[in-house]
Amino acid sequence: MMSVTPMNPHTLLPGLDCEFERLPGPMSIHRAQVTREQWSAAPGIVRSLDGRLVALWGVDRRTQRGHFAIAAAYAVPGGLAWLDLALSGADDSGGQAAADPRPGYPDLAASFPCATRMQRAVADLCGLVAVGAEDRRPWLRHAAWPDDYYPLRREPSGRERFEARDEAYPFVAVEGDGVHEIAVGPVHAGIIEPGHFRFSVVGEKVLRLEERLGYVHKGIEKRFEGMSLAQGARLAARVSGDSTVAYGWAYCMAAEALCHTPIPPRACWLRAFALERERVANHLGDLGALGNDAGFAFGLAQFSRLRENWLRRNAERMGHRLLMDWIVPGGVRSDLAAEDRLVLRADCDALEDEVREIGAIYDAHAGLQDRFAKAGCVPAELARRLDLTGLAARASGAGTDLRRDLGPEPYPSLDVQVANSGDGDVAARVAVRFAEVFESLRLLRMLLEDAPAGQIHTELAAAQPGAYGAGWIEAWRGELLLAIELDERGLILRAHCHDPSWQNWPVLEHAVIGNIVPDFPLINKSFNLSYSGQDL
Repeated sequence: MMSVTPMNPHTLLPGLDCEFERLPGPMSIHRAQVTREQWSAAPGIVRSLDGRLVALWGVDRRTQRGHFAIAAAYAVPGGLAWLDLALSGADDSGGQAAADPRPGYPDLAASFPCATRMQRAVADLCGLVAVGAEDRRPWLRHAAWPDDYYPLRREPSGRERFEARDEAYPFVAVEGDGVHEIAVGPVHAGIIEPGHFRFSVVGEKVLRLEERLGYVHKGIEKRFEGMSLAQGARLAARVSGDSTVAYGWAYCMAAEALCHTPIPPRACWLRAFALERERVANHLGDLGALGNDAGFAFGLAQFSRLRENWLRRNAERMGHRLLMDWIVPGGVRSDLAAEDRLVLRADCDALEDEVREIGAIYDAHAGLQDRFAKAGCVPAELARRLDLTGLAARASGAGTDLRRDLGPEPYPSLDVQVANSGDGDVAARVAVRFAEVFESLRLLRMLLEDAPAGQIHTELAAAQPGAYGAGWIEAWRGELLLAIELDERGLILRAHCHDPSWQNWPVLEHAVIGNIVPDFPLINKSFNLSYSGQDL
């Protein structure tokens, strides 16, 4: 049985005088109850440690403990610090009660700009507001439900169906001679998900971009409520189809922590194998699309062929094109036979040869490189200040990768080589994708050859009512967090799924400034952020 042990607060967040406990599981994740003063002090301490905000979410615990709560997860050198601040009601509003009776908590966006949209989402879903925040506009609501209705509150309202209303969303206007607006979306001329992009331009040069997302809010986090841990695993794997392995692993990691159940070593290796295959599939698709957006249809044709063959092999040898539900609580659904391993190993060799050949064509194509170079540049300092994450951050000089830094087994034994670049433009993000494909292929070979023998699944122990657990995974876009809290029956009270796109969408608004409008699809695709992953 894994134990929960106290941690010296001076080790994790020096100067924050609170009692941390280490949650069970393979990751260094620590949780603490904090006061308002400690909540307010934490951002400065995290910044001083070159840490970053990973996620922010609200919880309605009134039926269990008589209060609301706001939670924040910070990545710091010692691991993940999960801070929890209880909010008993309107008296927590920090002096704003007369103007806004909703429970309030100190704003984080002044220190971490990426918190802005998270705080707006918490206000829409839970009715908890960030006191002192400059941007208090709705984010997910879209006039789909009334101002005084909060979907993630656990209270019967009798008002689950509402008539749609028109909404005059207050976009920020840019004024000046020759400035005009171009509104794109939310319905697009293709099969991509809905999102609205409001460009302020002079001629074709972009002065400002403002995004409006949340058009496909699905109620996934509400659906988690009352589920068993086994039921929740299937839902987690369906949060975002291109990250089903990452969400599945993060959820199962949290569930296994809640149940104090370590999984067999072979299951860890097979999970990593699935995650790297997911990473390769997404990079192949995006490298083709990037070629196409720069007028190089040959790249799209070739990478589409390679990706399709890769996904078909997933279905043939592992049961599903996207590997959905292959990761289950307690381990993995099935093993890889000797014949499977031979075929999958040969695929890695063949794919590497083809990707190298196409990569050489990309590098030698002057027109392609002309479109990639200097487009959508995100300088290293801006990336750090806005907490850019994942491959996009590594293309802007950051070296963070959970697989190498704090990853679960088997990553510490694989010597993960992190690809990065200091240029921060489309060309850099393309180069990082190529490098990550090659590194994932190397890791896949090691995972096939060196995986320990043994069981692939173990039954979960009984969940402890009121327990907490979290899973933290380096998905192909960046670090992904899934936090679970159980109620007094041992069922899910709150499951929060956080996609790295929350951090990266706002950075895209900065990356496009000074570029021409026709380059936006190319810049956008170089990030390829998730709509569904944050429209929960």
